[in-house]
Amino acid sequence: MASGNLTQVTEFILMGVSDRPELQITLFLLFLVIYGLTVTGNLGITLTSADSRLQTPMYFFLRHLAVINLGNSTVIAPKMLVNFLVSKKTTSYYECATQLGGFLVFIVAEIFMLAVMPYDCYVAICNPLLYMVVVFRRICLLLVSLTYFYGFCTAIVVTPCVFSVSYCSSNIINHFYCDNVPLLALSCSDTYIPETVVFIFSGTNLFFSMTIVLISYFNIVLAILRIRSSEGRQKAFSTCASHMVAVTVFYGTLLFMYLQPRTNHSLNTDKMASVFYTLVIPVLNPEFIV
Repeated sequence: MASGNLTQVTEFILMGVSDRPELQITLFLLFLVIYGLTVTGNLGITLTSADSRLQTPMYFFLRHLAVINLGNSTVIAPKMLVNFLVSKKTTSYYECATQLGGFLVFIVAEIFMLAVMPYDCYVAICNPLLYMVVVFRRICLLLVSLTYFYGFCTAIVVTPCVFSVSYCSSNIINHFYCDNVPLLALSCSDTYIPETVVFIFSGTNLFFSMTIVLISYFNIVLAILRIRSSEGRQKAFSTCASHMVAVTVFYGTLLFMYLQPRTNHSLNTDKMASVFYTLVIPVLNPEFIV
């Protein structure tokens, strides 16, 4: 398995969050609670679709963010939880590729969903009388559809690119799921093209989504400052403050993870950052944003 080309690799071994045997049960219980809270919190948000009072564009976007958070955690958490309880922490080649693809769909969708939501907030504060005209249902459906579509397009380009290299030195992934950085670190062939593709997609996605976020919040702050009453300013700021926190934490972690040169990467540090944005942020988002 360690020699030859890509077709000879049939499975990978996931090292997990920690390789210390005495911590496995404790970590299993910890992440089981986190995953349970993620499922409960985000399912609760999706069920708001049954409440006729919560059919505004804001709740429409929140429901889709909840679906994305739930999908992102579900792609990763069940396999990770199983691996805490077994001695052979293997994943097949195709299972690994599927997990990477699913992760990319949801993480890219989350990046742009978090960019769409400040626009909704901007319209609500800056043009409240035109809110239901500017952000009507067809526009909401279009924005959400484009978010999912672009996530899928990213996955079908990046995943085959990452798995186009040869793995002939080791099949042990220093991670708790199949991510492109630790996978490419295993390759014994030239990784310049897949690394460039990953960097371009990561950089482009973050640049355009962050540009939308920054422009929206710049205009939101200007609009808030124009409000004469302190009570009005406080109410307007509280509308978006929680979302600002969620966006800052999420984008900050992704920038740290994916826009470093490979030589500066510490896989153990990246692993801890990945725990945060794949498992912790999805359980915090319902608290941050609702």
